[in-house]
Amino acid sequence: MSDDQPRLQWLSYPFRDYPVSSILLCIFLLLISLLLWKITVINWGMPLFFFLGMGLFLLSLITYFIPTSYELFEDKIVIHYWVIKAERQYSHFGCFYLDKKGVMLSTFKMPRRLDPFRGQSLRFSKKQSEKEDLLKILEDKIGNRV
Repeated sequence: MSDDQPRLQWLSYPFRDYPVSSILLCIFLLLISLLLWKITVINWGMPLFFFLGMGLFLLSLITYFIPTSYELFEDKIVIHYWVIKAERQYSHFGCFYLDKKGVMLSTFKMPRRLDPFRGQSLRFSKKQSEKEDLLKILEDKIGNRV
């Protein structure tokens, strides 16, 4: 297998894959925006705070709304978020473990609370057809499954 061909690749798009959760999230966002509008614009008269608050809130949820593609190569993992490309070497990770929606790659030898900030989460597609192959590759490359 050549270095330019990925061993495994898949696409995760939670907004489309989970329509009930997406509708509930949109309703929640609407309620939050109405509450924030009432507080910042009506009570305080500061619309800038509304736009800044909603912008930061939506930015923190952006990976749910955009498709994310994952590619596992011989020496690295490449993740494409819309216009952002992230590359991580397997050697950066000390262990991996399953979570609710995918696999968490930890930079430590055991799971830590810093994993969401320092590690890398690989989210499964809705059908999880890549799960078995992904776990085999990670077992081969990282080895420490917790």
